[in-house]
Amino acid sequence: MNMGKKLYHGAAWYPELWGEEVLEVDIRLMKEAGINVIRIGEFAWSTMEPHEGEIDLDFFVRMIKRLYENGIETIMCTPTATPPIWYSHGHPDRMYVNEQLQTMGHGSRQHACTNHSSFREKAAVITEHIARAVGRLPGLIGWQLDNEFKAHVAECMCGTCLTLWHHWLEKRYGTIERLNDAWGTQIWSEYYHRFDQVPQPGPAPFLHNSSLKTMYQQFSMEKISEFADEQAAIIRMYSDAPITHNSSMAFSVDNERLFRGLDFASFDTYATTDHVPAFLINNDLFRSFKRGRDYWIMETSPSFAGSLESYAKPHPNGYLRAEAVAAYSLGAEAFCYWLWRQQRAGCEQPHGSVISAWGKPTVGYTNVLEVELAVRDIEAVILSTRPAQAEVALTYSDRAKVFLKTEPHRKLNHRGLMTDFYTRILNTGIHRDVVPEGSELGGYKLLFTPFLPYVSEEFIDRATEFVEDGGIWVIGPLTGGRTVEHTVHTDSALSKLERLAGVEAVFTYPMDGSGTIGHAFGHSATLSFWSSVFKPEGATVIGTIEGGLTPGLAFITEKAHGEGKIVMLGSMPTGDEGQHLLETLIQHYADEAGVTLRSHVTPGTIVAPRRGDGYELWIIVNMDGIGGSVTIPRAGVDVLSGEPIVLGSKLELGRYEYRVVRF
Repeated sequence: MNMGKKLYHGAAWYPELWGEEVLEVDIRLMKEAGINVIRIGEFAWSTMEPHEGEIDLDFFVRMIKRLYENGIETIMCTPTATPPIWYSHGHPDRMYVNEQLQTMGHGSRQHACTNHSSFREKAAVITEHIARAVGRLPGLIGWQLDNEFKAHVAECMCGTCLTLWHHWLEKRYGTIERLNDAWGTQIWSEYYHRFDQVPQPGPAPFLHNSSLKTMYQQFSMEKISEFADEQAAIIRMYSDAPITHNSSMAFSVDNERLFRGLDFASFDTYATTDHVPAFLINNDLFRSFKRGRDYWIMETSPSFAGSLESYAKPHPNGYLRAEAVAAYSLGAEAFCYWLWRQQRAGCEQPHGSVISAWGKPTVGYTNVLEVELAVRDIEAVILSTRPAQAEVALTYSDRAKVFLKTEPHRKLNHRGLMTDFYTRILNTGIHRDVVPEGSELGGYKLLFTPFLPYVSEEFIDRATEFVEDGGIWVIGPLTGGRTVEHTVHTDSALSKLERLAGVEAVFTYPMDGSGTIGHAFGHSATLSFWSSVFKPEGATVIGTIEGGLTPGLAFITEKAHGEGKIVMLGSMPTGDEGQHLLETLIQHYADEAGVTLRSHVTPGTIVAPRRGDGYELWIIVNMDGIGGSVTIPRAGVDVLSGEPIVLGSKLELGRYEYRVVRF
């Protein structure tokens, strides 16, 4: 995308909270720290419109101009996460209602129902005024809608949402008979005679019908994406600057649907050094939401996250630079902090910042300066290259997240499961894309689809075509056992997948604590989670089961299909041996698929491959603070030092060090 042919190093700033003297100091300090982009306006609705209908945006116009005069560009936000008191007070019908049917009061943020007609109307008015006022200003380079949709809240249970839910159901099913049949509502006498009888999944004596709960989550996700589309459409009438939203894998949104209507992807991350893969997976995923366009890290802490009730472990010195170099190398155009100046009030006073509330450098400040030096170091090579498309893809789906929220078994967490599986790929040194469920599969050789309870016909067709063209598709665990309505298949346990893979899923059951051992690829490991065990019907058995309830059956099979192969992984190997087994499986099928975009790198150090005009670039970053090494596959040059690097040599990296090698 690159907006201005530069790398952006930025922060969130709240000038409406400070006096003129502080603003002057802040801008001077931003320039000293190398900050070249600032995000403003996201929580300032009460400043912009202190009384209903009295809108004044002159202050923000002046700020954007003033920043630009000082060489700093602006991302402008819509302030709709924090409706003012005039909107909230005396209007409980406008407020968000949680799963326990508690109505939120004014304060904090996300306290309003974003589906209420009054909210949509007022949000459209303030958004249009902002877009008119600043949309064509020099220095405005992008827009952020709202702030972290559905971060603190999930599905609203208010009266407005109930009515919209009934309309949504009628549009989806057409007749109440079709809904009853699809959901199996004769169970527990849940049968409905009209759409307006269908409840929200609020308080109940036991668990709700799975279809009801899953569909309500999907309804909610669709509605928040529609709100984003509405805001974006208004902005585009007055501004050509690209639009994003600062999202996350953790929020109750369908990111693939959300970003379909936006111009570039961005995310917020507060992963600590104990969870490096949790940071990296976001980069590999958000790179894939808008193919060919750079993504932004819109928020990360320069040191630690914090609120009145908690705080996170601070980054060790040097780690922030490693994070930033990794992000830029993997496809980020911007690396931005929350926040610039520490809040003097409110619920996030303890949160890490670049500058303290009293205007002095914080514990993270020197690390911010290190990031700026690194930006100068790598900017030319980043801007002259593009991230290489991986040959290995890991399917990600927020719709799968919904299914696992409805049916978590023993508190399974979709993000945790995906990050753990991703870590296994990361540890093999294979470059990987994490791709949305609807992504095209051209260019890939190996596809993993774990933790996807419902696999659509459209996805099966696309993945089957990928296999017929020579790809290897590894399916599971916990994949394919549910229908689109979150019910159990009645033709066979995994329906069409079984026929494609040449297996019968003889049993599906939870293996935890059953003493079941799986043998495959020279490893033996305890098997766990809700599992499928197979009898081959044309497939070859690769992994066999010993002990437990189903000895002699298979948990890994493979079958040739067209030019490629379909692999079924029916259970999750656990423990250290389970990790070894899974990583061996990944390497085995990467070898079979002819995956070449991989490196012999020690765990804790990453290689980000990029491509230029007739050359390849490796940016190597130590992320664990221990140091590491990578074996160089062909003769190259160390871009930063100019020194030649010999084929087969082992390049050593120190604590949080980075190197750039050109082949």
